[in-house]
Amino acid sequence: MTTVASQNGEPGPTLRQKQSFSALTARSGAFHAPFGPWAYDCMKLVVVRSGAAIITTELGPDLVHAGDCLLLSPDVLFGGEPEGLFTATTIYVDTDYLADQVFWQYSNIVNDRLDALGMAETLYAEPVQILKLGPERAGAMMPWLDELTVLSGSGGFPEHFHRMQALWSSIMDVIAPLVSVSSVRRTPTQRARSRPVLPRDRVLAPSRDEAVKVREMLRENPQEQWTLCKLAETIHLSPKQLSRIFAATYGKTPLAYLTMVRVEEMARLLRQRNLPVGEAGKQVGWNSRSRACQAFRECTGMTPQQYRKTWCVRV
Repeated sequence: MTTVASQNGEPGPTLRQKQSFSALTARSGAFHAPFGPWAYDCMKLVVVRSGAAIITTELGPDLVHAGDCLLLSPDVLFGGEPEGLFTATTIYVDTDYLADQVFWQYSNIVNDRLDALGMAETLYAEPVQILKLGPERAGAMMPWLDELTVLSGSGGFPEHFHRMQALWSSIMDVIAPLVSVSSVRRTPTQRARSRPVLPRDRVLAPSRDEAVKVREMLRENPQEQWTLCKLAETIHLSPKQLSRIFAATYGKTPLAYLTMVRVEEMARLLRQRNLPVGEAGKQVGWNSRSRACQAFRECTGMTPQQYRKTWCVRV
C-alpha cells in the first residue's frame, strides 16, 4: 500500500495537493493527527484498512475501525480524529460516471441519463452510510484497492480504463449488498446535490465554500435572472474571481452551470407535465422559446420536441 503520513493536523499530500482527475481516482494514506473537514464534488468511498478514528459528518460523530467502509455523497463535509495510527483508501468517483452506470443498470426502466440521475438521487438518499464489511470481506478487497491506487496514480485513464473499471466493479460487488436505498430524500445535502461535469482540466481538491454557495443558489432558483455580477455580489467576490473558483470546482462557469441546471429541470418538465415547450422553458428561466430550444439541443443532442417524443415512445 502506498501511504502518505499526516502531521500537525494537516492532510497528507494525496489529499491536500490538487491532483489530476479521472472518473475513478484512488488514494491511500496514513493519519495520526486530526484531518479535515473537507467536501468534494464527487462520491467518496472510504475503506478503513487499520486503526480507528472518530469521524464527523453532517450526521454527527461516529467511530469507525478496520473493516468499515464509508459511503459519502457529493459535497458532504468529512473530517476525523484518529485513535493512534489510522490508514484508509479513498476512492473518488465522478457523479457523471455513476449516472452512466445507473443508466445501464436500470436501462429497462429509465429513459435517459437525466432520468437515471434522478433515480440515483432518489435511491441513494442517505448522504453518509457506514458499511460494516468485517475483516474477511474488507481483506478480500485490499489487493483491488492497492492496484486501483497504483493505476490511478500512474495516469489511470485512458490507458488502464478497462482494468480500473473491472477493479471498481469487483469492489462494488462486495459493497452493494450492504448499501441502503430509500425512496425519499431526507436531508439538505440531498436536496442540494449537484451533477458536476468532467472537463479535461478538472482537479481533485476540496470544494470552495463560495463555489458551493453559488451552486446552491443556482440549483434552488434556476428561474431567477442571474448575472455573473449579481452572483459575485452575494459572496463578496469579483466576477472574475467567482468564475475562476467555480470553474475549478464544477468544471463550468456559473452561467454555463446555470444552463445545465435549467436543461435538466426543463427535461423533467417535458417528461412529467404536458406543457408547451415555450412554457417549460419559461418556468426554468428562459423568456425566449428559441433560446430554450437552442440550449436544450446543445446539452442533450436533440430538440425538446424530439426529447418528449422519444420519452413518450419508451414509456
